[in-house]
Amino acid sequence: METLNRKNFLKLLGVSSLAMLSSKTSAECIFNAFEDKKPSSTPLRLAHLTDIHIQPGLESEKGFAACLHAVNGLTQKPDLILNGGDAIMNEAFTFSKEKVKKQWELFHKMMVTENSLPVHHCIGNHDLYGWAMPSSSSDESKLLAMDEYKIKKPYYAMQHKKWKFIVLDSIRPKNSVPGYYAQLDDEQLIWLKDELQNTPKDVFICIVSHVPILAVCTLFEGSNKNKKTWNIPNNSLHADAGELTALFYQYPNVKACLSGHIHMIDHVNYLGVDYYCNGAVSGSWWKGSHHQFPPSFSMMNFFDDGKVTRDVNYYNWNLS
Repeated sequence: METLNRKNFLKLLGVSSLAMLSSKTSAECIFNAFEDKKPSSTPLRLAHLTDIHIQPGLESEKGFAACLHAVNGLTQKPDLILNGGDAIMNEAFTFSKEKVKKQWELFHKMMVTENSLPVHHCIGNHDLYGWAMPSSSSDESKLLAMDEYKIKKPYYAMQHKKWKFIVLDSIRPKNSVPGYYAQLDDEQLIWLKDELQNTPKDVFICIVSHVPILAVCTLFEGSNKNKKTWNIPNNSLHADAGELTALFYQYPNVKACLSGHIHMIDHVNYLGVDYYCNGAVSGSWWKGSHHQFPPSFSMMNFFDDGKVTRDVNYYNWNLS
């Protein structure tokens, strides 16, 4: 019998990977290929829709309607929808509150007319009026977003079946452009530690943030044009990522983290926690694919034994 040394192992791995991908070439096949589909129970199904960036206009409205129809038309319907933030376009230098209000009105209208599933929300930077500019009214902007989402605090926890979802508020203001970075403030960090400590060990935990806590795709969003150094801005990845990943390591029932913001898709397992960056409903802000990633949403499956799987759905958004 041939010894399975390192060289032979790598050869076997290469052949196995090639066989796995040879019959399928689309992005959907590639990014679903690494998910374990073996069910251990009937899962809690959550549709993660992030970075919708709705605004009045044919492409945006038709695309978002197509997404909601795809979610609601699934044979195995999700139990709930989680909006991962950036529901509205709210362009970087939009100064008209009236224009932003119309975007919110359109978002709420479509969530009623095109959707029949319960929805929960996470705040993103585009949800905040004046998010790109240094602003002394950041507290007011956060309150306005909370009012639109009908949530009492910008961060909260909710439990469904054997899973607790801890929804964080990534967005902190700063006095430079862009006017935000990603990090938990002291009060929120204390609250998070209490939530983790007070959650029974047999209840599994999923952390939700708009900005990734950990993601490979953030490498390609920084200022890396000189090709000499990797630079990941703290508005693309949580500045407190090291502290948070170390915190999660103390609690084995923390199983997954969900995020959006980058409009790209990846899956990182670090210290036993699965970090899913789940693309964007709008793709490249309703202009096609962002890098190689078309508009999509992710179906997350949460099993009673703590297992989590993902199915990326590249819905038919480009309708004629």
